[in-house]
Amino acid sequence: MAAHATRPVSIGEIRDALADRSFAALLVLFAAFNLLPLPPGTTLVLGPPLVLVSAQMVLGYGNAWLPRFVLDKTIAPERFRKSTDRLLPWLRRLEQLVRPRSWPFVGDRLIGAITLVLSIAITLPIPLGNWLPALSTAIIGLALSERDGVFFFVGLATAVLAFAVIGMVVGAAGVLAGAVFGVHF
Repeated sequence: MAAHATRPVSIGEIRDALADRSFAALLVLFAAFNLLPLPPGTTLVLGPPLVLVSAQMVLGYGNAWLPRFVLDKTIAPERFRKSTDRLLPWLRRLEQLVRPRSWPFVGDRLIGAITLVLSIAITLPIPLGNWLPALSTAIIGLALSERDGVFFFVGLATAVLAFAVIGMVVGAAGVLAGAVFGVHF
């Protein structure tokens, strides 16, 4: 697509070119934003797109729906080419790790349910509670892109670890609140 672009390329055209893989690409993209070291509170803005994409998977959409103002955004052909040229070496490295194997699913609804729970966890303002769910979502998105069951289970194990950490943080906060305010749960 980048090699033949002669006019600006819209987000909608990219989504359409990805077809049934649009969910995987958007999961990875939005999860990657949540992995960046950004100020506290940014997950309240960066988490909802993951919730939207995951909910569409649960509902059985064929490809990802995005608001018209997002779909209409365009990238100049030169910039699109340069971006894809920079991404290709990384994608080639990822393809050595992530490849079609042992895919246990027929549809994407269960994966959508898992990433929906993770996306909600990402959006919640829990200290240290959003990085591991975002990592897990990115891994699951990569697994979905190539139908890699092994990589999916790595993402699932990361999700279990993420919820253990969230549980410990919330539990510790409860104990601390009980000690400070004299309330016992």
